[in-house]
Amino acid sequence: MLAQLALGEANVTELAQPFLDDMSLPAVTKHLKVLESAGLIEKTRDAQWRPCRIKPDGFKDVAEWMETYRAWWEESFDRLDDYLKTVVARPTPTETTAKGKRHARKPK
Repeated sequence: MLAQLALGEANVTELAQPFLDDMSLPAVTKHLKVLESAGLIEKTRDAQWRPCRIKPDGFKDVAEWMETYRAWWEESFDRLDDYLKTVVARPTPTETTAKGKRHARKPK
């Protein structure tokens, strides 16, 4: 729906059309209410037509909020990468035993 609204204003029926096979009209309306309360879209009234449009300022807030999580995830992945490098570099106990000790052959 947001992608559709990025192309321009649309009414609820137009926004619902691609989703009516999977969602009911009340579900689409509820979804639009959530987007509106999040500040991502705004609905206006023009007689019986209720056009919706994107609110660009809402996306600025979302981008700022997501930026903190992006930084956190990058730091987490960097720590995981560092840890995995130490695990790969360390020989396993079986490798140490196999390389470090010679086993005597059993006599036949």
